[in-house]
Amino acid sequence: MQIYTRVGDKGQTKINGNYTVDKDSARVEAYGTIDELNSFVGRAASSEGTWPTLKEELQQIQQFLFDCGNDLATSNTKKYPYRMSVEPTQWLESIIDGYADEPEPLESFILPGGTPLASDLHVCRTVTRRAERSIVAFNHYLEVSQETEAYETQRKESEANPYVQMFVNRLSDYFFAVARVANHRADTKDVLYERSGKVFHLDVKKEDYGDLEE
Repeated sequence: MQIYTRVGDKGQTKINGNYTVDKDSARVEAYGTIDELNSFVGRAASSEGTWPTLKEELQQIQQFLFDCGNDLATSNTKKYPYRMSVEPTQWLESIIDGYADEPEPLESFILPGGTPLASDLHVCRTVTRRAERSIVAFNHYLEVSQETEAYETQRKESEANPYVQMFVNRLSDYFFAVARVANHRADTKDVLYERSGKVFHLDVKKEDYGDLEE
């Protein structure tokens, strides 16, 4: 099977619907960063020290990340409906809540690191944050496109799927929580940031979903 198409030789690529966009577009940057994150999650899933339930969680997250990438690469939801909903975020929150009480409560910022597994998970966390910034930038592009009708695909584009940004935002919290658990289970203390002030955690309540609730 031939795996190259030569379509990208001039700096363009195809998105869902067979539309052509430039490879440096905000859309491609967003789903490309999600793809990069997915690779780091796969690395963490195969890390030494990964326990069975964590591996299952990470592989499920990879599935959801592929759904996020699909939605970011979709410009016409009439033909290709979005895949992400609120449920994956709620699933993440239930796991985070389960991990929250296992390590000792934090009162200061910590440095990324500890065990190799925790370090891999912190890399996932920081790449997730970069992916989130890319998604925010892409969503802003879509907002402006709707107002000006200046669509990159030369066709009217659908509004962004808000559940993608929600999931990715919560995902960084997940990686932070599970990285701390990885250190805790390996009897490795988190390294505290020496000049940190106290850190306070605010619980996310169900009503915080607002209009995004289904």
